[in-house]
Amino acid sequence: MTTGGLIGGIYKPLTDQEIEMIHQKALDILEQVGIGYEDGLEALEMLDKAGCQIDSQARKIFMPRGLVIKMVNKAPGEFTLYSRDGKSNLSIGKDRVYAGTGGTTVHILDIETGKARGTLLKDQYHIAKLVDTLDNIHFYQSAVAPLDIPGERYDPNILFAAMMGTTKHIMFGCHSSAGIKEAFKIASMVVGGDEILRAKPVFSSTACVIISPLKFCSQSVANMQQTARLGIPATVTSAPMSGSTSPMTMAGTLLQTHAEELAGITVHQLTAPGGAVLYGALPARADMKTMGYRGGAIECGMMQAAQHQLSQRIDIPNYASSGLSDSKIPDAQAGWEKAFTTLLAVMGGNNYIHHAAGMLASMGGVAYEQYIIDDEIIGASCKLLKGICVDEEHLAFDAIKQTGPGGHYLMNSHTLKHLRSEYFEGSGISHTGNRNDWEAEGGQDTWQRANEMAKSVIYNDTPPKIDKDIEAEIRDRFDIALDIGNDAHQNL
Repeated sequence: MTTGGLIGGIYKPLTDQEIEMIHQKALDILEQVGIGYEDGLEALEMLDKAGCQIDSQARKIFMPRGLVIKMVNKAPGEFTLYSRDGKSNLSIGKDRVYAGTGGTTVHILDIETGKARGTLLKDQYHIAKLVDTLDNIHFYQSAVAPLDIPGERYDPNILFAAMMGTTKHIMFGCHSSAGIKEAFKIASMVVGGDEILRAKPVFSSTACVIISPLKFCSQSVANMQQTARLGIPATVTSAPMSGSTSPMTMAGTLLQTHAEELAGITVHQLTAPGGAVLYGALPARADMKTMGYRGGAIECGMMQAAQHQLSQRIDIPNYASSGLSDSKIPDAQAGWEKAFTTLLAVMGGNNYIHHAAGMLASMGGVAYEQYIIDDEIIGASCKLLKGICVDEEHLAFDAIKQTGPGGHYLMNSHTLKHLRSEYFEGSGISHTGNRNDWEAEGGQDTWQRANEMAKSVIYNDTPPKIDKDIEAEIRDRFDIALDIGNDAHQNL
């Protein structure tokens, strides 16, 4: 059952009047309050020439609303994020929904011990390999920040490891402008050339260009601009926490985040007019008791649905977040928090929902088993978007007439015709048999079943997703650290 690209937008927490109020107030913020910047912001001269007022003493940029509107209008309302095999392309825009991974965390639950440990480059490959087999995870966004790879080697290694594991579209956060160029060249070698890659980008980037509240991050802005110049789609990310780095109220957080997004998109479009860009608003809430991040809060799902409405106000596809459970392990808490936030994000029509698979501990870690579990949560959430088909065929009047009172439908041709298409069956992680069956099969809980399923994929001898000759050429040209060895006979 295909779940990617289904139409959402059935949950809309904001009215049209409220959307317009937030949008106009956001323009007021950029024009009257301004946005701050760090030292070394390379885009400063470009913004000055475009008509922004620069207060160098206060380190503020004041953006005229006319300029912001003009630049935002240049961004495309729809575009495609490509997969290498063409089977998992993402037609991004409007209310079409896709969900996948994310995180770039430095902790993972070891698949053998279940204990948290530091992340390694090999985890990037193994998670991508696992995701490649899960139909309801529609893309692979880099899940870990390997502790065994220094920053200057990060970008080429992180993309290479992901491309070795999956042919689905890949997104990752870049470390440096130089590293982005190396990553671009690796992807170019895999797909057959620079122009092919620009025409059908099989990877994209995300950059948290805003330090909330209302301040440009110089390095992230530079990374975003480099990506834009290469013709690679980029996400302009802002991730404030209500109560700490944005106002306590949801409406205030939405307003600030929208202003931050408008500022970042303006810089992107000044750099590469018409370039593909995602509106990357990720509003969340702080735990006011601990000042920690509350990723599993129901309000995060509500605000994410609202942010999609705001992105559609300016007709730019959006990058969203769900599944950020506060639980530390794949347990019941993880289940309900992930289900609530993912369902709200899907119903809201968010276009590119990252973090939806694998995440635990409010972005503090991932677990191999959680990807298996979240694949089913995403699939069930997307099933809701299919609705209930009511037509002559699905009303089954002839089948009812044929069966009549007191009969059964087990062998009816109508039953056989719709047996595998009417209901969402999942990936097998949910145990649906009776207690006797469950006990006979070992009495495992969901985490234990998912562990076995994940190992069957990670430890198998499926060939890497990059041709051997191209792999050898890449390893010869770049400082690649990934050693996959014989996964069928090695532990992680």
